[in-house]
Amino acid sequence: MSTQIPYRHIVIEGGIGAGKSTLAKALAEALDSEPLLEPFADNPFLEQFYLDPARYAFPVELSFLAQRYKQVKAALSARTLFRDALVADYLFAKSDLFAKITLPKTEYQLFRNLYDVMAEGMPQPELVLYLKPGSERQQAQIAARGRSYEQDIDTDYLARLEKAYERQFKHARGSRVIWVDTSDIDFVARPEDMGKIMDIASQPWKVGVHKVKP
Repeated sequence: MSTQIPYRHIVIEGGIGAGKSTLAKALAEALDSEPLLEPFADNPFLEQFYLDPARYAFPVELSFLAQRYKQVKAALSARTLFRDALVADYLFAKSDLFAKITLPKTEYQLFRNLYDVMAEGMPQPELVLYLKPGSERQQAQIAARGRSYEQDIDTDYLARLEKAYERQFKHARGSRVIWVDTSDIDFVARPEDMGKIMDIASQPWKVGVHKVKP
């Protein structure tokens, strides 16, 4: 199957609970590689952030920035000529996207200074698959995966995140950005739906922004 997917640097993005990690694992397996997964469980401020966003926004965003930078740099340095596929369930620019929403202006300016230094030289993925399950399906998937600190997430916060992603991916910035409407598919429960996503990842997309509904 690995020869069917022409891209060697793929990022899966989407809102909270969209199925990013599940798809990243499947694509990495298809490319005979190990997935690069968000180290959310290692962030010591995440649960406190959901309880008190105003107090913990800055440390949670700094912690994620440092974790992602270290993880991506390590993955990039480990790539070789014969085993160079990289499939991640987050875009490095996600750090800036979330910080814009959660931080007040003065803290964001400080954060952005650090982010700009770390983002310099980060390669753009060849393919970005943005999963869009819709608000009702997204909330159901958040409930189903059972992380206690996510169960009371403000729906307005989820909506603001989606708008932020729309701004981020309005332009391709050198990548192939595919908006995938997943509101009517379940690639966890139905293998045929996973096959539909694999077909999308296998197409020779031109650089730009595309919208598809499997």
